[in-house]
Amino acid sequence: QVQLVESGGGLVQAGGSLRLSCAASGRTFSSYAMGWFRQAPGKEREFVTSISWNGGTTSIADSVKGRFTISRDNAKNTVYLQMNSLKPEDTAVYYCAANRDGWASQLENRYDYWGQGTQVTVSS
Repeated sequence: QVQLVESGGGLVQAGGSLRLSCAASGRTFSSYAMGWFRQAPGKEREFVTSISWNGGTTSIADSVKGRFTISRDNAKNTVYLQMNSLKPEDTAVYYCAANRDGWASQLENRYDYWGQGTQVTVSS
């Protein structure tokens, strides 16, 4: 069992930056791929970015490419999402998720554990 806790969300002006963190419990974090997803009001949850178990492979949605970066620190059981040049359309609840097979995936159904989410609001 893995528990995931996101932090770092908040209110930011357009053009600003935020860094989200996702802390994982358990000794098997380093074997899991990790992903970030988001859900805007009235919309379905969508893929943002993911990283393989060793950080060697990442995948990222076109909508955030060049602005968002995922990274991980296996020694700290933590995955990060650095968000730069934020836009109002980035407003959403951001969720981190863990995937036991270790490979970065864009598919929600590949992820076995989910955090509770953290709100990111970007004002214009």
